Amino acid sequence: MASLTSVAFTSIGQTSCQRKVNVSSTRSLVSNFEGFRFRTSLFCHCVRFRASSSSSRMIIQCMSTATDVPPTVAETKMNFLKLYKRPIPSIYNTVLQELIVQQHLMRYKRTYQYDPVFALGFVTVYDRLMEGYPSEEDREAIFQAYITALKEDPEQYRIDAQKLEEWARGQTASSLVEFPSKEGEVEGLLKDIAERASGKGNFSYSRFFAVGLFRLLELANATEPTVLEKVISIRSLNWMTRTSI
Repeated sequence: MASLTSVAFTSIGQTSCQRKVNVSSTRSLVSNFEGFRFRTSLFCHCVRFRASSSSSRMIIQCMSTATDVPPTVAETKMNFLKLYKRPIPSIYNTVLQELIVQQHLMRYKRTYQYDPVFALGFVTVYDRLMEGYPSEEDREAIFQAYITALKEDPEQYRIDAQKLEEWARGQTASSLVEFPSKEGEVEGLLKDIAERASGKGNFSYSRFFAVGLFRLLELANATEPTVLEKVISIRSLNWMTRTSI
């Protein structure tokens, strides 16, 4: 179980609604990057649906259709339990339940759009959390059930995470910073994310995205704080790191 200490989950045993991690500036990211530790916390999110009494019958009916109403947290958790029926040791289950609540709120945020850096961040957190799990087969089955319960594709998460890791291992600090001027599959993905972050599409900054970004830098051995400053200054990345979930 000692391997679990590689990921710092500060939310365990505390009231999650009283805490929320905010990334206030580029400097705060730089100061935290040298330690490169992953922290997750729960947060409170309340969505209210209101229908005006003056609204037409047609509008109210459209708002009430199943496609417009996201599942509740309880429904997502229930889906996970239906997909993976075996008992999970409490030391893992406690964190998994907190993570799935956190990711549910990210997943169904209005501005959310899946991207490979987010996937890399989640896969990194999950794999480090479950590193000491007794069964490798069960570890992967839990991953499959977890992502499927969120109505996303677990295979896509794995494929994209591996793709970004392989790309980052072939980069240096300088080449990583220069991705906007290069052509390639991963470079195209990163440029698309930067475009959306600048306001030209859906983008919602999250803790998993931050972990994915740090992971890219780690694999490229670009651990100098100045490199992080350069990367997040590209095409409004500085703006998105100041945006909380």
